[in-house]
Amino acid sequence: MFDDALAELTLTVSPAGTGVKRVPWWALVSATGAPVVLVVGLTVAASRQPAGYDPVRDTISALAARGATDRWVMTAALVLLGLSHATTAAGMSPGRRPGRCILAGGGVATVLVAAFAQPVRGNSVAHTIAAAMAFGALSIWPLFAAGRRNATPLLTRLPSVGATAVMLGFVLWFVLELHGGQRGLAERAAACSQALWPLAVVLSNRLASSAPAAAGTSSLAIE
Repeated sequence: MFDDALAELTLTVSPAGTGVKRVPWWALVSATGAPVVLVVGLTVAASRQPAGYDPVRDTISALAARGATDRWVMTAALVLLGLSHATTAAGMSPGRRPGRCILAGGGVATVLVAAFAQPVRGNSVAHTIAAAMAFGALSIWPLFAAGRRNATPLLTRLPSVGATAVMLGFVLWFVLELHGGQRGLAERAAACSQALWPLAVVLSNRLASSAPAAAGTSSLAIE
């Protein structure tokens, strides 16, 4: 009887018994850092440009292009953003491995976007390929990370499909606006949504993994 009671108590209070794999604190830091670095980089870099720069019309890449004023600001922000995505992928253990690899690949591609800067005039093929890889990978990784019975709420099928649809929608808007007047706005919407979703997933995991522990503490106190 004592052994049965001890087993029941252990199952109640132990986070391992809940089936929720907890994302480590450093992955929470990297996931939080991604949107912060992106927004700060965009804001500071845009403020350093001549009066003719329009964030609604002009792209993020223009801020890190050769010839841009203080291009190092956006270049550094893109590198940090890519490293943040890769770090978050490494710590997102509740997600399936293919999705985590795609997220990490999107982070690496983001670093390559910074490395292959746009020239003063014309276009860079390497930059375009890196940007396409980054936007694609950072849009679809939720589909491959999700599981039907994943204990992390935002790593289940329905939210992951919805997130991918929204992010791909923003990317499609950007593609359609490549020669339009809102390409900067569309690109920012896509990049910000892709920076925010990993943070949302990590937060949902941390909440799900802490809730059973609180319930277990209450149960222990009652007994």
